[in-house]
Amino acid sequence: MAHPLGKILSNALAPVLVLNRVLALNLVLALALALVPAMPAAAEFSGVDYTLTNQNGQDFSGQNLANTSFAGATGRQANFSGADLHGAILTQAAFPEANFAGADLSSTLMDKVDFSGVDLTGANLTGAIASGSSFYGATVTNADFSDALIDRLDQRSLCRDAEGTHPGTGVDTRLSLGC
Repeated sequence: MAHPLGKILSNALAPVLVLNRVLALNLVLALALALVPAMPAAAEFSGVDYTLTNQNGQDFSGQNLANTSFAGATGRQANFSGADLHGAILTQAAFPEANFAGADLSSTLMDKVDFSGVDLTGANLTGAIASGSSFYGATVTNADFSDALIDRLDQRSLCRDAEGTHPGTGVDTRLSLGC
């Protein structure tokens, strides 16, 4: 049988031993973090922020707008012809009658966007996510929609007038739409 004084000392020292272990663990973690090189930050928004702005009639033709946000923006009759919008965010925006001819819209997030009457002649929309968007009356001659996510209703509507081959990717517009 253990001596009663030993049990008392053991009970009294237990919190001190736990505290020492916690302090030692914190010291080891602090040293480990100091010696490990910093990890690169996650991909960040790197473009200009046009979120919730009025860009009606603006001329963005030929500009590098990759990774730019136009979320919630309006751009009626804006000119994006030949612009690089790769990876841009256009969600819940309105670009009726805008010109996107020859624009790079690949890998863009463009859900719930009004693209009614837009000119997408020769535009690259590969990998774009455009669910809930409206392409009513859009011109898509020579456009590439490969791997794009668009609503079935829009796909059927665009197929009625789709024709040509994208000049850069060589992909048939009707095939890229799944017509």
